[in-house]
Amino acid sequence: MIDLHSHILPGVDDGAEDLDEALEICRLAYEDGVRAMVATPHLRQESFWNDDRNLLVDRFKALRAAVRRTFEGEFEIHLGGEIAVHGASLEEINQLPGGNLLTLAGTSYLLLELDWHGVGPDPHEMIHEVVVAGFRPIIAHPERVAWFVRDRELVESLVDQGAMMQLTAMSVTGELGRRTQETSEWMLDAGLVHFLASDAHDPSLRHPGLKNARQVVAERWGEPLAQALVEDHPQAVLEDRPIDARAVPIEREAKAGLWSGFARRLLSGEED
Repeated sequence: MIDLHSHILPGVDDGAEDLDEALEICRLAYEDGVRAMVATPHLRQESFWNDDRNLLVDRFKALRAAVRRTFEGEFEIHLGGEIAVHGASLEEINQLPGGNLLTLAGTSYLLLELDWHGVGPDPHEMIHEVVVAGFRPIIAHPERVAWFVRDRELVESLVDQGAMMQLTAMSVTGELGRRTQETSEWMLDAGLVHFLASDAHDPSLRHPGLKNARQVVAERWGEPLAQALVEDHPQAVLEDRPIDARAVPIEREAKAGLWSGFARRLLSGEED
């Protein structure tokens, strides 16, 4: 398996605090069946601006060297970034690769984090600008962004524009609550999910765990989709190959009424 979203770069955000903790996260991911992982530190987030690209690259080189010594070439890491999208992001995204933002493993794929309060740029404009600029946008953990998943037509239209959706493994398994699990389910039912990733921050509370999420998807939506979300599609990213955002292999029919029930609870403010 390949994990495209993790906070293993030590000492730069709310992820791994130091090299030892970063290696422990990598060890747990390896034992879980992951063989490649992308370090995606927060970029342009209010608390973690991380605009010093040289610092990020130096930390990555040190971590990569330690990983290669520890795993003897059986586990690889790559550098990327989780880019917080707000009103000033589009201009800098269009300046890549000359700017300070990082794509996933040096490819044309961008991992984007939507503003939690919906005060960033218009999503349609953002995706349009990113695609026109030659990039392939992936939206991180959409199931956790309440204003976004309230509008199913918005999610579908962005996928039609070329955006891809990446669910957090712990959302799929229910470890992040019933609401995010139900959101994950309707997105999987609708064929709107393209990746599973750990979004790992530490060895315990926000841990790696793709294997369990992969098993859930395989049992409920079929082995072809499970393989696509954690193997085929991530491999295409690392090789910078295109993915058809609307060609998602599902071996079951969507559950009738799941979305309407979820939407009623979400719009009424019912808690987990």
